[in-house]
Amino acid sequence: RPPPLPPTTIASRRPEPPQPPQQPPRPRPPTQATRAATSRPTMPATPDEKPRMSGGKSSSAAVSTGKIGGTGAAGGVAASRKANPSPGLGFELERVFVWDLDETIILFHSLLGGTYATRFGKSLIFRLADAHLFFNDLEECDQVHIDDVSSDDNGQDLAGYDFANDGFVGGTANMQPGMAGGMRGGVEWMRKLAYRYRRIKDVYNAYRNNVGGLLDPGKREEWHQVRQETEQFTDSWLTLALKSLSIIANRSACVNVLVTNTQLVPALGKILVFGLAPVFSVENVYSATKIGKESCFERIASRYGRKPTYVAIGDSHDEEAAAKSLNWPFWRVQNHNDLAALSYALDMGYL
Repeated sequence: RPPPLPPTTIASRRPEPPQPPQQPPRPRPPTQATRAATSRPTMPATPDEKPRMSGGKSSSAAVSTGKIGGTGAAGGVAASRKANPSPGLGFELERVFVWDLDETIILFHSLLGGTYATRFGKSLIFRLADAHLFFNDLEECDQVHIDDVSSDDNGQDLAGYDFANDGFVGGTANMQPGMAGGMRGGVEWMRKLAYRYRRIKDVYNAYRNNVGGLLDPGKREEWHQVRQETEQFTDSWLTLALKSLSIIANRSACVNVLVTNTQLVPALGKILVFGLAPVFSVENVYSATKIGKESCFERIASRYGRKPTYVAIGDSHDEEAAAKSLNWPFWRVQNHNDLAALSYALDMGYL
């Protein structure tokens, strides 16, 4: 008879009691990150393929739609510059340089004396303003900015418009009741005024790089000669100022703005004659004759906003006081060394 098995062996052979079936774990609701990860497989970018931006849009698509907010500072700036290469109304601008004209960029008043004034000041600047910029009509209708009366312009094609015979009279002394040009300040009068400022804008843009095209051959030769004499008399003052202006104009995130005490129309003529039009667009010229420089500075600050840094450049206390009222830094120009230091600071990237 075989011996009995040990108790431990018998216990190990007993069947285990049945266990209740285990319930499968309840699925958790997917999180936002899980849904984003499972909705589209993430593929690594190949060397020939640019990675996509967040949200499934490529960088080019983000530029076309204008929605580049969440792509980082570097990507956003680069995309916006492609979409808007010109500074426009302050988009992506870093610095706005607000210049004075007389005695800062050009030594005009100090040269207005005797023969030079007759040959240069009156013969060229004001003759050009009279012949092409309607100065005779607009001397008493001065504006601060070229677009100040654009809201009165109905957009009529001016290709065949007869300015000489439209009946417009700008001066109050020559106006008589019942004249065909309309009452001063009336709808018709304002419309004809706006036509003239639109034509001035067109002429400025058409000849800003070729002012010689506005002069007859005799005057053109005189213009070249007097420009050379001006540089000799002033020890190349204008050339030195143009160096700084050109550095700023060639920067994609900077802009030159001009504020002058001269009336707007002769100021534009002066800019054309002195060869400054390539570095000053007509929309960036302001006349402080009526409202003063501080009000002009405020208009410029309102136009470009708070993001850019403003730098005022001038020779008088008017510009300095206006800049101080707005907490703008001011660069005083009184001699050649000041202009040379300014161009050096710009060239080295200090400004």
